[in-house]
Amino acid sequence: MLEKPAPVVKKPAPPEERPARVTAKPAAPTAAPPTAPPEVKEPVPPPVLKVVKIPETITVKELSGKLGSSPSELIKKLMKMGIMATVNQNLKPELVKQVAVKLGFDVEVVPVEVEEGVTEVEDPTQLRPRPPVVTVMGHVDHGKTSLLDAIRHTEVIAEEVGGITQHIGAHEVELPRDPATKFPGGRVVFLDTPGHEAFTAMRARGAHVTDVVVLVVAADDGVMPQTIEAINHAKDANVPILVAVNKIDKPGADPTRVKQQLTEYGLIPEDWGGQTIFVEVSAKKRIGIENLLEMLLLQAEIMELKANPFKPAKAVAIEAKLDRGRGPVATVLVHQGTLKVGEVFVVGNKYGRVRALVDGKGRKIQEAGPSAPVEVLGLSGVPSAGDTLVVVADERKARQVAMVRQRQQRDDAFAAQRRLTLEDLHERIKEGEVKELRIVLKGDVQGSIEPLRESLERLSAQEVKLRVIHSGVGGINESDVMLGSASNGIVLGFNVRPDPKAQRLADQVGVEIRVYSVIYEAVAEIREAMEGMLEPQYVERAMGRAEVRATFGVPRFGTVAGCYVSEGKVFRDATVRLIRDSRVAHQGKIASLRRFKEDVREVQSGYECGIGLLNFSDIKVGDIIEAYELVPVAPKLQPMQSSQ
Repeated sequence: MLEKPAPVVKKPAPPEERPARVTAKPAAPTAAPPTAPPEVKEPVPPPVLKVVKIPETITVKELSGKLGSSPSELIKKLMKMGIMATVNQNLKPELVKQVAVKLGFDVEVVPVEVEEGVTEVEDPTQLRPRPPVVTVMGHVDHGKTSLLDAIRHTEVIAEEVGGITQHIGAHEVELPRDPATKFPGGRVVFLDTPGHEAFTAMRARGAHVTDVVVLVVAADDGVMPQTIEAINHAKDANVPILVAVNKIDKPGADPTRVKQQLTEYGLIPEDWGGQTIFVEVSAKKRIGIENLLEMLLLQAEIMELKANPFKPAKAVAIEAKLDRGRGPVATVLVHQGTLKVGEVFVVGNKYGRVRALVDGKGRKIQEAGPSAPVEVLGLSGVPSAGDTLVVVADERKARQVAMVRQRQQRDDAFAAQRRLTLEDLHERIKEGEVKELRIVLKGDVQGSIEPLRESLERLSAQEVKLRVIHSGVGGINESDVMLGSASNGIVLGFNVRPDPKAQRLADQVGVEIRVYSVIYEAVAEIREAMEGMLEPQYVERAMGRAEVRATFGVPRFGTVAGCYVSEGKVFRDATVRLIRDSRVAHQGKIASLRRFKEDVREVQSGYECGIGLLNFSDIKVGDIIEAYELVPVAPKLQPMQSSQ
């Protein structure tokens, strides 16, 4: 029987003898297509924020409406930013921008102003001559209103209580052309003011509406306190002055004495070589009235007064009242443009639509051009004297602007108006806000005022000028405070005190009142305040002198000088200079001062010590170390250079 052969078992080959596994590769194409460039991904632009225009002041409720969210959602956003706000609270523009970005909006702050075109260049082809606006000023009972009566042939003085003007009035006078005398003719607008209070109030609000001031001085009384105040007000406003010497028909009249008195205040007549026009008149007997009007028109012709009557009207409220039958009424003086019935306007923080225009003779008119005084009916409230009236496009915009201004006025009421004080005079000078210190000076007697005024005016320096814009005898009254407010000055009283009304007004408008009883104390305090404006000067004072006799190297410090103090004292941390061969080799500070390996505060003359200088090691034997200090010295005012 045959045996079956044993099965042959194949042993696996070692790794190095195993045939390599052949993987099937796809056949390479005969012509490879060109490889496309890698795709470049453009950066995704940030999302475009929708721009929303907002006014300078806006409440949370108003902002939520513009951003399309609810007030509660907006308040939550503000709370997450750490700000607690109510629905009617005003938000600052910076805060509004932060909130708007979180809600996907961008904010553009639009100034809440309505004077479009004010900054535009005026087209000279549209300018037309306009009548001059004349303000009549002077002392009480010197004949201001009587002079206006003689000019306009009316009897207003009889209607005034006690014969004294109680309110401001504006009147337009038409002067016919006279071919025989070649009188130019034309219109003149006169403002009759109660003294100068309204004039100052309008200037304090930035309203400069007067072109010429007619200063009425009685020939028998001469220059009086209110006459001086009127001069100072007109000069401070840079308005030309024409002097009307009234009451020349009275027995004690002396026009020459009036001229002599006014020369002390810089009003020199033309026939005396000056530039001030003097006209002698008598309002009661109508003497010299034509000459006065001719001089006014001549002055207006020289000034070349022009305005554009074709643009939207701008006017200034010179008087406002609440009439029982007609409601709020404002007497305005049109500055430029033409005001028409039916136009919508904003005046201060009030608005309205012109319901009627009434001229100075009580006639209703349809429009009023430049320099025309008219009464405006149709206001939402009574504005303040000096507020600017501007015509706007529609009533919605007028209401919005008025509301914003009312809120702004409420906000400003909490912040005191920043006025000039002696304490902050230095900072204000450095900021460039003040170049002139203006003073309203009141005293008990004229004999004290004159030397005090001369002493104060001598303090004027090259850095800052001191000017006494008004001085008078008597207590400090509201008029003095108003002048200080309008001129951003301070009120000084010598042996007089402010009355309660003046003190309350000063506290309200932020005018500083200083009261003195000794002349040299007042002058010294003003000088100290003015000198405090100057940068301090420094004078070097020697402290000690040390000779370097040996040097030592100290690890991690540098060179230490072994010195002998020959003069004075050497203090630690003192400012020193190192002198070598009579030249300054280094200036710096003492870093260490030691005696016998102990730190000391000072070393006196005749002792040895070790001195290390701060950040300086090039010390050699024979060098001299001088210690000194810079002592501030109060600077002195440099007197004004003579123009001669």
